[in-house]
Amino acid sequence: MAVQNADIAEIFQRIAALLELQGANPFRVRAYRQAARTINDLPQSVASLVEKGSDLKDLPHIGRDLAAKITAIVETGKCETLEKLKTQFPPGLIDLLHIKGLGPKRVAALYQQFDIKDANDLRRVAAAGELQQLPGFSDRSVQKILRALDAGDAAEKRVMWVYAQGVALPLLNWLKKFSGVKRATVAGSFRRKRETVGDLDILVTCKKDTPVMQRFVEYEEVAEVVSKGSTRSTVILRNGLQVDLRLVPETCYGAALHYFTGAKAHNIAVRERGIKRGLKINEYGVFKGDKRLAGRAEEDVYKQLGLPYIEPEIRENRGELEAAQQGKLPRLIVLTDIHGDLHAHTRASDGRDTLEAMVEAAREKGYDYLAITEHTKHLTIAHGLDEKRLRKQCEEIDQLNERLKGFTVLKSAEVDILDDGSLDLPDSILKELDLTVCAVHYKFDLPAKIQTERIIRAMDNRHFNILAHPTGRLIDEREPYKLNMERLMNAAREKGCILEINSQPERLDLNDIHCRMAKDLGVKLAISTDSHSAKQLDNMRFGIAQARRGWVERGNVINTRPLKMLKKMLKRE
Repeated sequence: MAVQNADIAEIFQRIAALLELQGANPFRVRAYRQAARTINDLPQSVASLVEKGSDLKDLPHIGRDLAAKITAIVETGKCETLEKLKTQFPPGLIDLLHIKGLGPKRVAALYQQFDIKDANDLRRVAAAGELQQLPGFSDRSVQKILRALDAGDAAEKRVMWVYAQGVALPLLNWLKKFSGVKRATVAGSFRRKRETVGDLDILVTCKKDTPVMQRFVEYEEVAEVVSKGSTRSTVILRNGLQVDLRLVPETCYGAALHYFTGAKAHNIAVRERGIKRGLKINEYGVFKGDKRLAGRAEEDVYKQLGLPYIEPEIRENRGELEAAQQGKLPRLIVLTDIHGDLHAHTRASDGRDTLEAMVEAAREKGYDYLAITEHTKHLTIAHGLDEKRLRKQCEEIDQLNERLKGFTVLKSAEVDILDDGSLDLPDSILKELDLTVCAVHYKFDLPAKIQTERIIRAMDNRHFNILAHPTGRLIDEREPYKLNMERLMNAAREKGCILEINSQPERLDLNDIHCRMAKDLGVKLAISTDSHSAKQLDNMRFGIAQARRGWVERGNVINTRPLKMLKKMLKRE
């Protein structure tokens, strides 16, 4: 099985953590972390680069030593450096690195001071009240560690963005309605619209002496007040989500919003650029010596670096600062660019609303068109349509289109890709459709090479238009199936096929890295909702957010075009 980029990045992250646990040179630790980010964000498969004999030293932050290690990992699946480091520490100690509230430096201190080797040792010492003897271990931090241990929590719990939004918006409204509050904004990974969110960071500005912290802790969904201060408070909500509220002065609001939006790697890169200009940049502003140059607005932070404003979704240190400096920032797609939805179901298969209800909802959004894409016969659990039932629906759509003005219902189907790469319906019916949306719905566990070839064979069918939810993942529920994504995308480009960004919040498939990869390789995309009800057409905004994180622009997406142009783009030679 080919080694994936994520596998290599994870090995380098573990090496960095163990080196830090060992007390190694910070520059060496940082080198591995930078290399991990480079590999994780790389659009190409590293394994394919090694196979082609490419010079890995051409990659950012990859020198001769790291290039050799990457090659060894690709060829053997292992890294000798990691294996040697693992033998220097008890296995249970390494597991402590994943506990929220602990990091390599703290774990090293626990090991040296108390001979803590695993979670049981840590629980015993913490319960005895001895951890507070060490610098940085307050009563509050010890309680957080104990909570994580009691919950069996070996890593930070994260929730899907859509659920975080359902929590964040009512809380924001509660705060904004309070007299004296001027602004309230959620920062952090929520503002960057990451697929999942660990906690919520809220910034507020208000009139002097407004008791906003009291208002915050009195929110009805608060289960526990972890801390309450004059400028910062932390609560745990009933659903387990942690929320931090920070009160910031208006003069610092932009700098604070930038700082707490992150990502960490982006902030570090911004600060480093500031240092080269003799500036200090933090959550309080941009300073030249003791003089504040900026801080009230985010735009001014970037302006002091000679850069245009960078949208929150792409602040990941994946080349956005360099693009900004060169005047090459993408003009990210927005919701109003969308002319129609190309993936929707009705009661004819597994949807919940009628054809007419779905069309009316699409028209209310100002769309020009909607593709109805019922499942086909192989997916019996979804009441998939055979040729006879699909033809009957096409007739209903034709009749409906005769009555509609300024809107078109497109005849389509979500066609199963069978295990041999053939499609679930014959060409005799597929040629009658306006487009096809094709998908893998079973045999997810095939090896990467076989799964990739299966889909590429399906793309050979001239009636194949769009590959739906290309990796089959369900966030926190089902891992993506193994694919050689670079090979798949190259095949899609050559054959004139389109990849879907599925807007269902539990899918968001393609992910942001693959969105960027498709754009860079020149593969066209369709942002669709895979709606199973009229209400789910609203999910388009989640697909737009995912596309923006992948640097996608209007021109990369086919359903930003009016109908006549869309039909031309769907035609295969």
